Amino acid sequence: MANHRKEVKTLSSLSKRQWLKILCFFTAIALLIGGLLELNAYRHRMATQMTQTAYSVTDRNALSVSRSSARDGLRRADPNATYVTVKVDGTSRAVVGRDFTTVKSVLEQGDITLEPGDVITPALNSKVKESTVVTISRAGSALKTSEEPIAFNTVRKETAALPKGQEKVQTEGSNGVMETTSLVTKAGGKVISSNVFTSYVKTAPVDKVILVGTGSGSGSSAGSKGSDNTIGTTVPVGEMQQWAHDYLLSNGYSEEDFTATVFIISHESGWNVHAQNPSGAYGLPQALPGSKMASAGADWHDNYQTQLRWFWSYCQRYGGIQGAYRHWLANGNY
Repeated sequence: MANHRKEVKTLSSLSKRQWLKILCFFTAIALLIGGLLELNAYRHRMATQMTQTAYSVTDRNALSVSRSSARDGLRRADPNATYVTVKVDGTSRAVVGRDFTTVKSVLEQGDITLEPGDVITPALNSKVKESTVVTISRAGSALKTSEEPIAFNTVRKETAALPKGQEKVQTEGSNGVMETTSLVTKAGGKVISSNVFTSYVKTAPVDKVILVGTGSGSGSSAGSKGSDNTIGTTVPVGEMQQWAHDYLLSNGYSEEDFTATVFIISHESGWNVHAQNPSGAYGLPQALPGSKMASAGADWHDNYQTQLRWFWSYCQRYGGIQGAYRHWLANGNY
């Protein structure tokens, strides 16, 4: 009589080929699980980097970070700050303040002036919150972008690598670029109004660095590029820098403090009192929000002296101006 029972295979009865198939199957499963774990870890690292973006006074990465990360950063800089986006003819800017109530209050704090014929959404009396996006469409207007040079400075650094009295150019200077976007309204071919929307440092200037020898004689290594004074002294350029130089020296600061000041301000705002980053950072020191500088004077919006005094006071959290300078070199902000 035929036996119709199915033969049951045991592990010991499996062939080498069958063992190889089983091994390949479990290897594929392990690789798949490992890949999923690595992907999850990568996402976690990226999320951590986004939420840990540094926001102090400056906001150099505002255009490349997420909206939620920007809000978190602003709160770390100022727990009372509110962040509202204003979009004019397709170009966005963050307006930062503390007491936003309506759309009108946002425009006032952002120095955004409405023109006849402007279409604004939501309405001026509408209440706002951080998720609000204010949109302005302007008939007969267009955004115009222009560039202006930012003058470079000459920095002199002493070095024993050169004989005393000998000078050598270590780095040639080059001007920076200030990019300004304005909303221009025309009628009959004539410009009726031009309102600056953003103005920020597109390219920072490069200082001309001159090494000044302090060596004792011919034994000095004239070919060396080293410098004993890592900050050096800077020749003032223009009225604002001359005032800053004289103010610092008359109040117990050093030439090196002035050099550190020039470097930071040149990179932050190009010495433009009304510089306004798309993030909402404002003025010479790019205070975020600009109203922080009211602690140094009610005229903070237009007075470069008030802005600079606030800047020097703010630098104390780094132990002084040179401390802020070293932090900027290491982090690209302060």
